[in-house]
Order: sequence, then structure tokens, then C-alpha cells
Amino acid sequence: MASPMDGILSILKPVGPTSHDMVRLVKRLTNAERAGHGGTLDPQASGVLPILLGHATRVSEYLLDVAKVYRATISMGATSSTYDREGEITPAGDAGRISLEAVREALPRFQGFILQRPPMFSAVKRHGQPLYKMARAGKEVERAERTVHVKRIDLLDWSPPLLTLDIECGRGTYIRSIAHELGQALGCGAYLASLERRRVGPFSIEEALTIEQLEEAAREGFLDRLLYPADLLLLHLPAAIVSDADVRAIGQGQYFHSVEFAPTSHTQCRAYDFAGEMVALLTKDKTGEMWKPSKVLLGSRIAETLGPGPDPEGVIDG
Repeated sequence: MASPMDGILSILKPVGPTSHDMVRLVKRLTNAERAGHGGTLDPQASGVLPILLGHATRVSEYLLDVAKVYRATISMGATSSTYDREGEITPAGDAGRISLEAVREALPRFQGFILQRPPMFSAVKRHGQPLYKMARAGKEVERAERTVHVKRIDLLDWSPPLLTLDIECGRGTYIRSIAHELGQALGCGAYLASLERRRVGPFSIEEALTIEQLEEAAREGFLDRLLYPADLLLLHLPAAIVSDADVRAIGQGQYFHSVEFAPTSHTQCRAYDFAGEMVALLTKDKTGEMWKPSKVLLGSRIAETLGPGPDPEGVIDG
């Protein structure tokens, strides 16, 4: 049996499988002891799905707030009970009467920090129950609006009834809701016909691996060469070099003073050993004088004493 892997694979999820299906596939092919995905894609959506393996799962939360870019195809002139093609479709207006200029004028209201109400067919919970379960039972409940960030919307094509947009947005944004509300603004109704995620932080669709490429790499034994290092998610933080003695202390969860070239103005930094391998994410204590390991990425080189942490599978949504 091959050794377990540590790192990140950027996968091109096709339409059909769930994000959890992809995690299970990758876990089987890589012999990873731990695996989790970097942001849920609905089964009917395709595109970039980062999958974190082994010790890389310890930094999974740093994918939560990275920008994501989606290519959305919106069908104008009808509404959907789920705001996408999976729901009950109802004709609502003549999309042919909507001009390109009208579309351009409507888009800015969906950019910036906006209030968005989650659709009933969503995993958001109310009184401990997912909204989609209530929706399937024919119930509709009040949903509080939430602030989301839409950095940009690029209009790529308007060929009635289909509108194609590239949308860069932050955590928790529902592209389906943008489609639905855009249709309301234009007075003709709209729903999301297809969705492709083209970027998640540093991971772009051009470099993402198809299932076929993934399976071939596993068969040929070079899958480990396709892994991105976990510190790719942490490059916004300063770096420090730690001594061999501190590496051992990190493995035992100890606090320590001696960090060479330590960035004193920051409360967190990446810690590397003399071989250039990231061993931990360090956080200053309340006094600002001691460093403690908040995330340990030592792999199999040293015994861990911090415990396995939460199960990362599916922990990252949005």
C-alpha cells in the first residue's frame, strides 16, 4: 500500500457527483487518512474543487474567505421554484424584449457588499433543520438577509434568453439568488441554467485535474507530483525559520521564544525548518512574547501530540 499523501489536489468536478463523492474518490486513490473539500459544489454544478489531504486539512479554514469566480448561464423569461434548472419552471415574461443596455444597467445593484436572502432550497438551517427539507414539505419560512460580497460581475454574452456572466464573489454568496433577483429587476423572471466554478483562491480551472487524469496518475504512480503544498493557502502570512530544537517543541505543542527572523508586527506566521519545509502555523500568545503552534504540519517526521482535530470532510462550504 502506498504511503498516505499530504497536500492539495485541484480537481475538475463534472456535473453529477456531489462534492463528498469527489472526496471519497480522491481518498481512495491517494490512500489519504484524512481528506476534505474546499467549498461545496452542488451536483448540477461543475468546476474547481480543491481537495485537501492529510495534514493539509489542518489549514482548511483558510479556503473559507478566498475569492471564488463562477461562470453562470442564466435563462431569462421564466422562474424556478429552486432558482435553478432543477426546480419547477414557470414562464414569466418575454426575454426577447430585454435589451443589452437594460441588462448592463441592472447588474451594478448586485455588486459590492449586498444583502442576500438564502433560497428556500438551500442547506441553511432554521430551527436546526435545513431549509431544503422544509421546502420539499411545501413550507416557506422567513429567512434573514445576510451580507455577502460580490467583487465583480462581467457580462460575457446576451443571446436571449441566455445570459452569461462571470461573477467573482466571497463566502456564502448564492449565484442562484443573483439570477432570480436579476430576473425580478428586469421584469421577466430568470433562473440559473448552469454554473461552473472557474477559480477558488489560487486554484484555477485551467490547471484542475479531470477524474480521468486523476485515475491515470494514480495508476502510473505519479499522483504525489500533482499535489500543491499546504502553505500555498498561507502565503499572505509572513514566514519564519525555526531551529531543530523548536521543531521538536512544536511537535509537543510547546510555547517558545526563539524564532529567527520573526516578524514582530504580526500575530501569526508560517514556520519553516532549515530544509525549507513548513512545519507549523505559529500564533503569538496574549503577552506577545511567546509563540505557540496553532496548526502543526509535520507529517510523519515527528509524532503529533495535538490530536486529530475535527473531521474536515465537507467542513468548508461556500
